[in-house]
Amino acid sequence: MELSDVDRDLLACAANGLALVERPFAAMAHDVGLGEDETIARLRALKDSGAIKRLGLVVRHRELGYRANAMAVWDLPEDRVDAVGQRMAAFPFVTLCYRRRRAPPRWPYNLFAMIHGTDRAVVTAQIAGLVAELGLGEAPQSVLFSRRRYKQRGANYARAGHPVSRQEASWTSSTGAS
Repeated sequence: MELSDVDRDLLACAANGLALVERPFAAMAHDVGLGEDETIARLRALKDSGAIKRLGLVVRHRELGYRANAMAVWDLPEDRVDAVGQRMAAFPFVTLCYRRRRAPPRWPYNLFAMIHGTDRAVVTAQIAGLVAELGLGEAPQSVLFSRRRYKQRGANYARAGHPVSRQEASWTSSTGAS
């Protein structure tokens, strides 16, 4: 789908998040000079075309008291990782679960699960529960607790008339929210 300048402006506006008002799409429409119905229709078309993968919520966990945030990682056999990942993602305390290619020899892990909690001991116990429930006791694993948040926002799209360099486009596409 070829994006118009209006679509690019709409994407840039959406990247800043919805306004916390009664009619957030009307506020977005005002910002880009469209009507509310047209804004919603264009966002739907951008989603349907794949220009927007999804509209989601970025929760700023620390502000809500979730300070024990851990990424637990496992190195699983290729024939197990999908099934285990699907089961793991169903646990209510797992907020993000995905598979990635390994980067040996320094990073052998291929299954990642993010858990946000208010207490480190609770998060550690939840991870131990995952290990026990999913039979992961023999799998190489590591748990990385966050110490600092550097970025937490949605994808970044350039506004119309403001080209993005190839390097910036690569960075933007690899760091956007999903």
